[in-house]
Amino acid sequence: MDIKKMARENQMKAVKIMAKDLVRTRQYITKFIEMRSQLQGCALKLQTVKSHAAMAEAMSSTAQAMKKMNKAVDVPAINKMMAEFEKENMKSEMMQEMMGDALEDVMDNDEEEEDRIVNQVLDEIGIDMTGEIPNAPEQNLASAMPEAAEGGKVAVGLGENGGNNTNGEVVMQEEEMLLYQI
Repeated sequence: MDIKKMARENQMKAVKIMAKDLVRTRQYITKFIEMRSQLQGCALKLQTVKSHAAMAEAMSSTAQAMKKMNKAVDVPAINKMMAEFEKENMKSEMMQEMMGDALEDVMDNDEEEEDRIVNQVLDEIGIDMTGEIPNAPEQNLASAMPEAAEGGKVAVGLGENGGNNTNGEVVMQEEEMLLYQI
C-alpha cells in the first residue's frame, strides 16, 4: 500500500527500496516455510528412530526372558513326566475295563436270577410264558381302522359278538388302538 502511495507521488527511489524489501520479505517467508517443513521431517525421523529403539529394547528384554524360560524348562524331565503319565493312564484304562467287565458279569448273573424268579412266580400263578403265542390274523390295518380324530384317538367297536369277544380279539383291539394313538 505504501508502495502505491509513493508511486503516485512519483518517488521512485523509495518505491525501489520498498519493492526490494517486499521481495526479500516474501523470500524469507518462503524460506521459513521450507525450514518449518524440514524441521517437521526431522521430528518425524526422530520419532521413527525413537520407536525403533523402543522396539529393539523390547525385543532384547523378550529374548532375555525367553533365555531364562529355556534354562528353567527341563525338557527331558517333562518328557519323562509325560511318559509316566501315559503309562499310569494306560494302567487306569485297563483297571477301568476290568472293573466294567466284572460289573457286567455281576449284572448278567442278576438278570439270570431275575428271569428265574419271574418264571417261578408265573409258574405259581399258572401262566406259561414258554409256550408259543398264536399268530394274529393279518389285515391291512390302515384300511380296516378309521382315521384318527383330533386328539389322535380312534374309537373301536365291540366286535361281531356284541362285546362277547374272546381274549385274543380284545388284545388285538387294544394293540390296534395303541397303534392309532401313536
